[in-house]
Amino acid sequence: MRLFAAVLPPDEALAELGLAADQLRDTEGAEGLRWTGLPGWHFTLAFYGEVPEETVPELSRRLERAAARTAPFPLALRGGGHFGDRALWVGASGDVAALRRLAERAGAAARKAGLDTEDHRHYRPHLTLARGSGTVHLKPYAAALDSFTGEQWTVGELALVRSRLPRSGVRGEQPRYEKVGGWPLSATG
Repeated sequence: MRLFAAVLPPDEALAELGLAADQLRDTEGAEGLRWTGLPGWHFTLAFYGEVPEETVPELSRRLERAAARTAPFPLALRGGGHFGDRALWVGASGDVAALRRLAERAGAAARKAGLDTEDHRHYRPHLTLARGSGTVHLKPYAAALDSFTGEQWTVGELALVRSRLPRSGVRGEQPRYEKVGGWPLSATG
């Protein structure tokens, strides 16, 4: 199974972002981007890739422990950025340090479950809105998101998500995501 750990924003936060994304989709040149759909909007904490089915129970136990060691924390969707001309994203505000710690714990859970994980760069919280082929400059789209600030919510769960890549070959088909596990953030203090 192709899996990753994530924070899934609530429907209200996604709806706010949806309005801003719709405005961007209507701008000149936006048709040259592959826009991600609302069902795919999440903060990836750790990407695990293909995980053997027999490893999933141990990974789940480790993620449950990571969640139990983390207190709920405030977060909001805020601002925008881009990775070159390949990905347009929305960032986060609130307790971003807690989000980074949760990402570290999700990565450690995989290593302790016996998964080979790549050494990751410094975690940059982001929710991908669109992908480019390098022909559309993303800087103006990111600048248009500078003033975007969504309502704050409390992150209360660590999710394990399965990603099913498109297989039809139909242009624009999106990966499908399925939450296969979730554990409450339950540390106090």
